[in-house]
Amino acid sequence: MNSLNSEAFVLFGQHILWSDMVGNLFGLAALVLGWRRSIWTWPVQFLAGLILFGAFFGHLTGSAGKQAVVMLVALYGWWQWQRGKEQGGDGHIAVRFATWRERAAMAAAAAAGTVAVALLFTAYPKLSWDPWPDAYIFVGTVVAMYAQARGMVEFWFAWLLVDVVGVPLNFANGYAFSGFVYVIYGALVLWGLRDWWLRSRQPARPTLEGAPA
Repeated sequence: MNSLNSEAFVLFGQHILWSDMVGNLFGLAALVLGWRRSIWTWPVQFLAGLILFGAFFGHLTGSAGKQAVVMLVALYGWWQWQRGKEQGGDGHIAVRFATWRERAAMAAAAAAGTVAVALLFTAYPKLSWDPWPDAYIFVGTVVAMYAQARGMVEFWFAWLLVDVVGVPLNFANGYAFSGFVYVIYGALVLWGLRDWWLRSRQPARPTLEGAPA
């Protein structure tokens, strides 16, 4: 991984690392695949997490730990979408809005998780460069991926909330390519949100046996 952690180029005065660039490009591809409801979003997300884990491991342990959790949630998402890929009537997972109970549970988990992780990062400063924002992004990413795995439209709202903090934090800490990618994420999230929102309003059409998906 040493070669991946070397500098690729300089953009607008920002030093771009190969690992930062490659990992985030895979993450961007995973988001596009998620928008299309392709099950391949999860293997690509897993690979992105693996590359970024290598980028952070050894000097930003908290961020490396975040990517390890991302990989675990990606495996969960793959399993969920494999189980539900026929529910949409077109060979893909059906999407829906979360119930108020599910929204409350995710909001409570995000708040409690952010506090717990931030306190952990604060107690062990080597785990994070900025405990509270880093914890917010960490937990927000996990909540967003969980909502995606369950086919919830709220997945996109969660990503927008992560972007609000992720963009300035990555630029401030030298991960410029991550910052640029988060800006692109924001635009794709709006398109994905619109698509999933409209799909959630459409009744599922059963796939006829023998018909192409």
